Amino acid sequence: MEKFNRQPQKDIVKKIVKIIKSEAPDYIYLRDIFRKIRENLEVEIQKKSKKLPYVPTEECLKKFYALIKEEQNIKHIIIIRVLLYTGVRVGELVDIKIDDIDFKDNQIKIRNGKGNKSRVVPFPELFNESLLVFARTEQKKGAVYLFESIQKKKFTTRGINKILEKYTKGSGISDPISPHKLRHFLFTWMKKQGIDDAQIQPFSGHNSRKSLEVYSKLSLSDVQKTYEQTIKEFPI
Repeated sequence: MEKFNRQPQKDIVKKIVKIIKSEAPDYIYLRDIFRKIRENLEVEIQKKSKKLPYVPTEECLKKFYALIKEEQNIKHIIIIRVLLYTGVRVGELVDIKIDDIDFKDNQIKIRNGKGNKSRVVPFPELFNESLLVFARTEQKKGAVYLFESIQKKKFTTRGINKILEKYTKGSGISDPISPHKLRHFLFTWMKKQGIDDAQIQPFSGHNSRKSLEVYSKLSLSDVQKTYEQTIKEFPI
């Protein structure tokens, strides 16, 4: 690599300050000046590469879910299946009310999601009966939220994370499985099945400027048809 005998940065800064000080520069002025300098010198902005999130393998997920089924805690089973089938964030999960669930159309209304935005997420027909029985049983106990404690208080995000942590350790999985990783698993799995971003975005709650125009043309009913066909092959 060629070496340059560059002047010390402080000397360069002094020269630049001397030149532009009389212009009474503010932040915007300086930003534009240095942007134009960079463009003239053809210096590209160096972007940090995004670290890909850890996504559990199907083998790990099956091992994880097998222990949950073995424990036979119905509430925990429903929690995991809602997370896996819908891809909701943990903060959204604990805010789901029983009245937010549309069992006719297999949809859940997510209120005040990320960015205080509401959306609707689908769940598969194969999950309808299990979720309905669980919800009605909880409702008879006086529950308002889908997941409540014995004290009739809605579950906390910390409580959900502790449940997943318990099963992760119990199944001997080295990498912790969190609600967010289950979310990543669903969307990664869907992409592997050939479902593109435009069909995932309407219920994922993701924002993407690049695909915004395409996304706006898709209705949830169109997306749900593809979702329903594909989710039949889901490993859990």
